[in-house]
Amino acid sequence: MNQTARPAMTEELIRLSGITKTYGRGQAAIQAVRGVDLAIGEGEFVAVMGPSGSGKSTVMNILGCLDTPTSGSYRFQGVQVERLTRDQRALLRRHYLGFVFQGYNLLARTTALENVELPLIYRGEAAAERHAAARAALEQVGLAGWEDHTPGELSGGQQQRVAIARAVVTRPAVLLADEPTGNLDTRTSREIMDLIGSLNRDRGLTVLMVTHEPDMAAYAQRIVRFVDGRVESDLRPPPPAPPPPAGEGGTEAA
Repeated sequence: MNQTARPAMTEELIRLSGITKTYGRGQAAIQAVRGVDLAIGEGEFVAVMGPSGSGKSTVMNILGCLDTPTSGSYRFQGVQVERLTRDQRALLRRHYLGFVFQGYNLLARTTALENVELPLIYRGEAAAERHAAARAALEQVGLAGWEDHTPGELSGGQQQRVAIARAVVTRPAVLLADEPTGNLDTRTSREIMDLIGSLNRDRGLTVLMVTHEPDMAAYAQRIVRFVDGRVESDLRPPPPAPPPPAGEGGTEAA
């Protein structure tokens, strides 16, 4: 695997060791993932890239406990996830993972507040606590005052902000974002990425994001690239160059 030197990782949150995933049997078998090793530290922001069919979405589904590997080990906070029952994996998703999708996945006939409350309903929290947590999450993503609006009354960027609020209202350890800016224009995409970046920096939220867009991946601390079911590279981009001192790079105004 091609890899640049990286500083020592923070406390390990996730480790994949020798992960494979095969769909089908016999001559119809397709090996989507071929021995992936990957470690993610607490508080990291990792972008996952690769062409269609590279295995990145399959790995993200395994990380999100939406699928199980054919072989290999997946450890989350030291727990061997592939040995958990279906119900135990559901509890892990409910309490430790937040999801953001390209298509927002909001309920059309319910308000922004009600959409954000949904994960808390599944956790059995009392109504007053749900309302307060959902309002706080909407305020955090810049939607205070929009609680009673339905998705049809919101722009695409606002809908994605509701989806992010829904993902973080449970205070998960990890945010899994699948093409979160795929349906948005450039300006709105940057606003959403600024928001996700602030959640990573200010709350220490670990972020794993699938994207096809290099300018969106540039927000991450690491870029992991998949090709043919394997990790081809795991790189930490250099920080952006500082602007040149005043007076350099051009002529002075008269």
